[in-house]
Amino acid sequence: MSASAYSPEEPNRRALYTFGSAHFLNDLVTAGLVPALVVMYKGALHLNYIHSTLIVFVSYLTSSISQPLFGLAADRTPRVWLLTVGVLLSIGGLSLTAIAGSLPWLLVFIGLSGLGSGIFHPEASRGTHLAAGLKPGLAQSIFQVGGNAGQAVGPLLVPLFLVRTGIHGLIWLLPLAFLSLILTGQILPWLGGQVGKSDPRRRRTVTGKNNLAGVALLASVIMLRSWCQLGVVVFLPFYLHHLSLASSETLNFVFVGAGALGTLIGGTLSDKLGRKRLVVASMVVATPFALLFSHLSGSLRVMDLLLFGFSVLSSFSVTVVYMQRLLPKNVALASGLSIGFSIGAGGIGSLFLGGLSDALGVAAVFTVLSFLPLAGGILALFLPNL
Repeated sequence: MSASAYSPEEPNRRALYTFGSAHFLNDLVTAGLVPALVVMYKGALHLNYIHSTLIVFVSYLTSSISQPLFGLAADRTPRVWLLTVGVLLSIGGLSLTAIAGSLPWLLVFIGLSGLGSGIFHPEASRGTHLAAGLKPGLAQSIFQVGGNAGQAVGPLLVPLFLVRTGIHGLIWLLPLAFLSLILTGQILPWLGGQVGKSDPRRRRTVTGKNNLAGVALLASVIMLRSWCQLGVVVFLPFYLHHLSLASSETLNFVFVGAGALGTLIGGTLSDKLGRKRLVVASMVVATPFALLFSHLSGSLRVMDLLLFGFSVLSSFSVTVVYMQRLLPKNVALASGLSIGFSIGAGGIGSLFLGGLSDALGVAAVFTVLSFLPLAGGILALFLPNL
């Protein structure tokens, strides 16, 4: 089936897999590698904890601020070529950190990468929405699982490659940036056609009002989930300092990889069980695993980390669709908020956690992280039923 010929009721799988693959490449570097590289940046540039987490803060802040802005602009004047430009900048920016000799230059290149991610997500998520047919949960699962898989594979590049080359090896990410041009460029004609046909009609016939109170509540739930996820990924190597960097990043792969599987299953189930139920359940189920983690060791800790990642991230794609239903008049803005602003707020959380680590030690971070899923689950109980 071609990308241009498909039933409106059925998902356009070629388009969905293209967006999912591009999401994989984008999040491989921005959401996967950046947190995993904090340990290496800290050693190479002799940084303290708060300066180290400033790297994550800048990456997530530039992405989170720009995503809603580009989403709002995309709702008014679609520019499908931003899909290609965004992923090119996100990969290219991080690869240039290989030549950064100081913290200011490192932050400039990290900010460029985060900006690229902010440009990419609204157009890619809107394209996923247009290709979803009557299965929005499945479509967003395919798209988000690509991103979560990138987040999971990103930390693996550290033990497999970067421990041997150091941060200078990041320059070899540039071929991935050019690969993204081919991958995303081939879908632009289809996306441009769909946007041209769908947007004017959708603006005239859209039903329902934007639920701003629900948006604020859902954004808070996503923010708490992001604080939890990012806190684990960034601080796990510091917390398990008795392990090698390769071993701790492998555990990060277990956590985020299980989350990718949870994303796929959660999005599929939400079409049948309902979005609110799944969001609440994912956060509540994650709570005991979060609380137990610091009290376990060995294989039990690995199993706990796997179940923790699976449960807490199983609502990832669900919250994107949820936000789109809360903002029916602004689909791209909804994507920017759910994938960008709220998740980017996790960068602010990482900066807070970095200061907490400097003051009280890394163990205090995991004490705080233990209660975040429970807080998110309680807030999710008050979400509107959509």
